[in-house]
Amino acid sequence: MGNVTSGVAAKFAFFPPDPPTYHVSKDEGGKLVFSGVSADQNMEPHLLQTKAGNRVVATFWKHPFARFTILYSHGNAADLGQMHELFIELRAHLRVNIMSYDYSGYGASSGKPSEFNTYYDIEAVYNCLKTEYGVKQEDLILYGQSVGSGPTLHMGSRLKRLRAVVLHSAILSGIRVLYNIRVTFWFDIFKNIDKIQHVTCPVLVIHGTEDDIVDLSHGKRLWELSKEKYDPLWVKGGGHCNLETYPEYIKHLRKFINAMEKLSLSNPSKKELTATPSMELKHNKCLRFSKK
Repeated sequence: MGNVTSGVAAKFAFFPPDPPTYHVSKDEGGKLVFSGVSADQNMEPHLLQTKAGNRVVATFWKHPFARFTILYSHGNAADLGQMHELFIELRAHLRVNIMSYDYSGYGASSGKPSEFNTYYDIEAVYNCLKTEYGVKQEDLILYGQSVGSGPTLHMGSRLKRLRAVVLHSAILSGIRVLYNIRVTFWFDIFKNIDKIQHVTCPVLVIHGTEDDIVDLSHGKRLWELSKEKYDPLWVKGGGHCNLETYPEYIKHLRKFINAMEKLSLSNPSKKELTATPSMELKHNKCLRFSKK
């Protein structure tokens, strides 16, 4: 049966950019430097040890007046070097801190990408947020894009005081991207369909209606299974790689952040707030899956 597991993993392969789109080094004072990012952009790079023994790169984009921090898990065909513009725009327009990271085997992170390594990776990043920045669960929003929904729901199903979870073009499970099945096999990977039911905080689901990589049905089912549903965003005409280019994307996210701020101040209230103006965004590197 081990061959079956390997076969599934091969079809649901990770695609780290080769060569990586950035590098990290240390300056004369021993400070970690992330290529392509100037000091005035207020970003702090980290090199974190995981329980698997890998060293993963993480970047903390600080907003001076942030109420919340977003822990962003990206898709399977991008690395941090391609995400600068998106993080800068999200930080500015949502007024949040952004912590993101490269999975083992991505960018300048060591090791090899695998399902369980992504879990160890996000755990190391979460621990960094707690110890280095004093971020509490109540002020943390987990954001998972595409395959990043796997580590996001791994953490989201375990942390019971989270502020919120955002699922962007998320998957029900690895095999379900490839085949329409009703049961979860033991050798499946990223079993989000099971984990979403253990998430106790508000969940926002964003998915394109014309996603030809991860069908819209994945997003709709994840929303249906969420205990604390927030109004979903089904982006009309949106694909798998371009949701950030639609005005309603940032408009709905800002509305969601405002609602979470209101919820944190008056705990019983979960009513929506009015929408805020939109912005233009170039989408990040297209995320892909191997369909054979």
